[in-house]
Amino acid sequence: MRIRRGARLDPSQVEDRRGIGGGPIAIGGGGLGLAGLVIYLLIAVLGGGNGGTFGDLDGQTAGQAASSLDCSSGDPNTRQDCRILGDVNSVQKYWSGWFAAHDKRYEPANTVFFTGSTQTGCGAATTDVGPFYCPVDKHVYIDLGFYQELHDRFGAEGGPFAEAYVIAHEYGHHTQDLLGDLQPGGSKGAQGRSVRTELQADCYAGVWARHAVATGYIVDLTQQDVAAGLDAAAAVGDDRIQSETQGQVNPETWTHGSSAQRQSWFKRGYQRGEPTGCNTFTGSML
Repeated sequence: MRIRRGARLDPSQVEDRRGIGGGPIAIGGGGLGLAGLVIYLLIAVLGGGNGGTFGDLDGQTAGQAASSLDCSSGDPNTRQDCRILGDVNSVQKYWSGWFAAHDKRYEPANTVFFTGSTQTGCGAATTDVGPFYCPVDKHVYIDLGFYQELHDRFGAEGGPFAEAYVIAHEYGHHTQDLLGDLQPGGSKGAQGRSVRTELQADCYAGVWARHAVATGYIVDLTQQDVAAGLDAAAAVGDDRIQSETQGQVNPETWTHGSSAQRQSWFKRGYQRGEPTGCNTFTGSML
């Protein structure tokens, strides 16, 4: 997968806070020790901000100054940040078009690049919580170093499309938010609302993937790319994470779904290419 060279990337959809400190941090609303922090990272990645808070929720950001991201010259595929900008532009173009076609209004959501820590509408957060969507300020947050973690810690194959899948999943949460389906405090467990919400976001990521080339930003999307996305989805399944970190699997504590479920719903979205095929809230979850 590549960003089309010459595509008119819109840098206004990304706020670049890299290198800007975020101040004191309170992860998960309570003082997790190092071991607890690692477990929280493993469980919270790819959607850990689903209605949750990372510090004191006051509905305000810190007003940090964001620099502009200049991707106006050269090949955007040679820079990770410009490539991710292309992913953001593509995902939002698809959803904007879908909303308009269904007489609905799409509200764009910026993605914030940060390093270390940052302030959000959902409180203070560090890179350790992984990428997340904050429904309070309607922003997606990501430390781009997460992609290396996805490869090194979780064993994902990685690559440009695996990176795009992460972005598309978080914008899946934004779509849920706009449609009124993103509700805070969802019940946990293999059959809980939290898992069903995350699986729908995976399905929405697959829907975008089906239409990615049509947005005009993406070229050369191959079945190998799709396989890399499926591999990334499997790498962060609750069962795999629990097995590797705890030595046992406890479905009663799941928040995101099993590897098989995450792959299945991404694949369903990709094959059907239509959000109406992503109803995870009724019927079978596989």
